[in-house]
Amino acid sequence: MRSYRKLSPRKAGATLGALALGGALLAAAAPAQAASPSAPASLPAPTGDGAKAICKRLPKTQAHLQKALTRLNGPVTEAGSVARLEQRVDNAKTAGQTAIYTYLNDRLSYRKSLIPTLTTRQNDLNAVAGWCSAQGLGSSPAAQ
Repeated sequence: MRSYRKLSPRKAGATLGALALGGALLAAAAPAQAASPSAPASLPAPTGDGAKAICKRLPKTQAHLQKALTRLNGPVTEAGSVARLEQRVDNAKTAGQTAIYTYLNDRLSYRKSLIPTLTTRQNDLNAVAGWCSAQGLGSSPAAQ
């Protein structure tokens, strides 16, 4: 059996004080969280359009989009390609797995919808690259 020793009055007071302080801090923070649990932290209003940051990130963003489009338009052997997912949908349909077929077919519809969206975004970024170059804010235009 363990034996517990008594705390000195000074240590007991310090311990109680620390507990009281911690409880007070928690109690003060709780109403603020309870009032708006899903409200995002308020940020100051933007003072600009962020053009410098967009131009700075432009080469990486263009590379990211090109990589995604290459993957989506890839062959059956490419993981993440539309062709590969189409093959999986056909395999599920042939095997008579209706739940799997429905799930994969919905994913295929979404993946096919990404291609025009990403192509439009890529075209928009090419125009932004020209603007950045004209402003002297970026590298060469349309670095694909």
